Amino acid sequence: MRDKQGRDINYLRISVTDRCNLRCIYCMPEEGIKSLRHEDILRFEDILKIVKVAASLGINKIRYTGGEPLVMKDIDKLIYETSKIQGIEDIAITTNGILLSDMAEDLKKAGLKRVNISLDTLDKDKFRSITRIGNLDKVLEGIDKCLTLGLKPVKINTVLMRGINDTEFVDFLNLAKEKPVEIRFIELMPIGEGIKLYEESKVSFAEILKQHPELTAIDTEKNSTAQLYKLQNSKGKIGFISPISCKFCPDCNKIRLTSTGTIKPCLHSKEEINLREYINNEELLTNQLKSAIFNKPLEHHLEQESASRSAKMMYQIGG
Repeated sequence: MRDKQGRDINYLRISVTDRCNLRCIYCMPEEGIKSLRHEDILRFEDILKIVKVAASLGINKIRYTGGEPLVMKDIDKLIYETSKIQGIEDIAITTNGILLSDMAEDLKKAGLKRVNISLDTLDKDKFRSITRIGNLDKVLEGIDKCLTLGLKPVKINTVLMRGINDTEFVDFLNLAKEKPVEIRFIELMPIGEGIKLYEESKVSFAEILKQHPELTAIDTEKNSTAQLYKLQNSKGKIGFISPISCKFCPDCNKIRLTSTGTIKPCLHSKEEINLREYINNEELLTNQLKSAIFNKPLEHHLEQESASRSAKMMYQIGG
């Protein structure tokens, strides 16, 4: 299905929970959050009803996110049931990787195709500082496990922050030389906890590229949010995702479903369409989803306003 801008919307990102087992400084408050009540979040059965309708409208890519999706019991069963829905061709997850090494094999058997792993540092002490809780070794084990199982491409999402982890850029380049991964550096966004860090910690990717002429641009897939680069004799790739300085709204092909049952046609828009009351009426559910897709906003306004219009935090949306 196309929206009123003529964009082909074929990608649905689904947040299954706002809970997370980390407390990353740009995402979650240090004290954590008050978890939603069980009855406030979509049951997996309801998610599958929405996915089925979405597939009938041309959605063929699903990504499960959180919070942290792997803290949810039976997430592998949700992936398996999703894989059986006619029209769904690709199922991925975005995870912080802490639980991944223990779960990757079951997830692949269930039908998982790809994994994005959030990793902002390769330094153990700094990892504890950024995540406030985490164990870097578990994430690295998860990366290796996914590569062994053939869950490719393995993409590593790194939010680059001045004064925090920007000095590790070369370390990540070296990781891409050694392993067949795609490391995607993401601009810090002024949303949620990120607003507190934004002005002081934002990094210019144009500045980094000038400092590293050894990076050679390569062709990217249609609708890719990352501009990809290659290093000579490198097993992996490097990507830059610049939603503010080089926004990709004209090619955006995704909508988002929150764990509470609302559709966000744009990550940074205030607008949300509640689907919960239509879950058990396929015709009305289809009409609501059609309307949400068709009326997807043209673009965000981060570059002018230096703040997201979203009423939700990143951990409530799933990135």
